[in-house]
Amino acid sequence: MPEGDCTTYRAKYGTAVSESEAEALVTGICFKTGPPRVTGVELEWLIHEPHRLHLPIAPARLETAYAALRALPLHSLITVEPGGQLELSSLPAASLMDCVSDVSADLALVRDRLATLDLTLTGLGADPWRPPSRILRRPRYDAMESYLDRAGPAGRRMMCSTASVQICLDAGHEEPGPLGYGRRWRLAHLLGPVLVAAFANSPVQDGRATGWRSTRQAVWASIDPGTSGAPSLDREPRAAWTRRVLDAPVMFIRSGQDGDGEDTAPWAVPEGLTFRGWARSGAPRPPTREDLEHHLTTLFPPVRPRGHLELRMVDAQPGAHGWIVPLAVTSALFDDPQAAETAYRALKPLAERAFPPGAPAAPRSPLWLDAARCGLADPELREAAVACFAAAADALPRVGASAEVRQAVAAYTERYVLRGRCPADDLLDGHRDGHHYDHEHEKGILR
Repeated sequence: MPEGDCTTYRAKYGTAVSESEAEALVTGICFKTGPPRVTGVELEWLIHEPHRLHLPIAPARLETAYAALRALPLHSLITVEPGGQLELSSLPAASLMDCVSDVSADLALVRDRLATLDLTLTGLGADPWRPPSRILRRPRYDAMESYLDRAGPAGRRMMCSTASVQICLDAGHEEPGPLGYGRRWRLAHLLGPVLVAAFANSPVQDGRATGWRSTRQAVWASIDPGTSGAPSLDREPRAAWTRRVLDAPVMFIRSGQDGDGEDTAPWAVPEGLTFRGWARSGAPRPPTREDLEHHLTTLFPPVRPRGHLELRMVDAQPGAHGWIVPLAVTSALFDDPQAAETAYRALKPLAERAFPPGAPAAPRSPLWLDAARCGLADPELREAAVACFAAAADALPRVGASAEVRQAVAAYTERYVLRGRCPADDLLDGHRDGHHYDHEHEKGILR
């Protein structure tokens, strides 16, 4: 490229990155190790009118609500998902209780402000009534929708109709052991289906029971595996994730931008192009570091390494404080060495179903699908959940959990885990009785 063309290219797209440079960048950022001491959570919520979950909300009304929420003095970052779901992302917190305290305060402000607009947050993993409808019209989401449509309708449901509790934990120590990053990486993939089963909360779609306790997880298992599949667990974690990133399909290629950073054309949606292939060919233009960063945000495995570990498999939970239980249980199992070792031993018998030779990777492996379909009615998942919740309860005082948090975990264990149930079973009981949903269903209110 002539020097003038290079200058113009850098101004529009940034500096090109080679295949080896991309590998080095991913390897360097995917697992940032050190003493595990930071916790975070990302909470996605559906937005409804109270007691009228079947009614769509006009996009203009949602925009007004989000503008009001962005004016609040929050610790957390507020973003909006393509279908209008609200996401509240905490800052990294030094402890479980710091995270719980900050996010609880933010949620109280958000709920109070929404109440003045006759709107409410609804903790369900998938919208039970409304069809997927995208309200964000941006080149990124236009391209993402076009790409995901190639694999069927699940992509649109994933974008517009699902919500989750995403738990963020430090990668761990560089050294081996219960808190080493390699053990934590494997523990996350073994614990994942137990979390799916224990917190499944999305059994209804389009007003009908789907046959899945977690319809949200079934949706994620149905989108393009190139974007949602886990990497191999037979390789060293950094090497496995780096290979997964470079061999994953490119979802979109950004078009040119004007001087204000505005897109001047729709983003291209290539077919059959991996990031490795793009870096090698340099066509239709060489990829840049910014393109690699965009590419990383289009990969949605159940456990995503982003320097820290992001566990993405838990359905959104009901009520103002339902999200605290999966956060507390998971944090205790990862950050207390004794609990981590106990959980790992309890989960090892699940490995054959979680990673059978020749089977698809999570979230499509037999155990992950059984967890989404059956919840804790699966005997092996129930046994593992009982052991893990007991280990977490034992560890919570050691990680500084308050009496209220410990009681919430104990109550959840008694109500669901020991009985082989999950929140989806409450919803199904009400659905069979012909009731509609109330957003307080964790209190047993089904109308």
